[in-house]
Amino acid sequence: MTTYSPHSTRGIALVLLASTLWGTTGTAQSLGAGGLSPFWVGAAQLAVASAFFSVLLIAARGLARHRAQRRGPAPGPTPSDRLPAHWLALASAGVAGYSICFYAGVQRTGVGVGTAVAIGSGPIWAGLIQAVLLRSPLIGLWWLGTAVSVAGGVLMVLSKGAGAGPSWPGLALCLLAGLSYASYALVNKRLVARASTGWVNFCVFTGAALLALPMAWLLAGVPQWSLPSLAVVVYLGVVVSGLAYVAFSSGLRHIAGATSVTLTLVEPVAAFVLAVAIVGERQPLAAWSGLGLVLLGLLVVIRAELRR
Repeated sequence: MTTYSPHSTRGIALVLLASTLWGTTGTAQSLGAGGLSPFWVGAAQLAVASAFFSVLLIAARGLARHRAQRRGPAPGPTPSDRLPAHWLALASAGVAGYSICFYAGVQRTGVGVGTAVAIGSGPIWAGLIQAVLLRSPLIGLWWLGTAVSVAGGVLMVLSKGAGAGPSWPGLALCLLAGLSYASYALVNKRLVARASTGWVNFCVFTGAALLALPMAWLLAGVPQWSLPSLAVVVYLGVVVSGLAYVAFSSGLRHIAGATSVTLTLVEPVAAFVLAVAIVGERQPLAAWSGLGLVLLGLLVVIRAELRR
């Protein structure tokens, strides 16, 4: 009889929660960020997330100081002593690279093809990096579940038609977006093993914001702000980046980095459900079929992770 670790179950649940929150991005943007360049949406979202994590960090340190006064100081290195600078730089570049490359790629290829390539390639990149570079190959059951989920996600996104033929530079940018996110997830797993998720997220997102803001300025010029777009950016920064990445980073402590990237395919599922329930979109049969494939593949990946 196979026994499953409660820590793996907790990690899976946290990553699924994060992916569900990420799935609200498209609905939130459609409700208020239409007048703001998507480059600025992504960059400003990272800046708000950095501020959010700084508040969490200050609150956590205040609580730790209060406990230390009551129980005495706890020995040990400070968080900055335990985090290699090159790992932080790689994680920040991954987050910023995903934001910039995704929006730039989608602008050239169209939302359908761009989203399918970026999100669908992420788990493949993660599996290859973990197997080849980290020398920690994944079992065949994981690859089977990932392939089924990726196929379902592509079917969901492309069910309404791909439109005009995408550009090769756009496809390359979307592939780079998937690679950036996969790299971030695998590096972040090492970071959260050495320090608190609050400190890691603050460092990573501050670095990502410092990289993304100048890029947004170069690509989109001066931002055109409005009250609705500002509200959407705050929501994206606090909920979609802030709370979601707290859950994601905590989940990474208990499951494989590649598995966490595959589980993020719940994001298009959440976006699909919100589009039907809130926006009122009518979805074709192919999209519902893709939804079923994503869920089926994720069940296989979860089983593979629990057996790992």
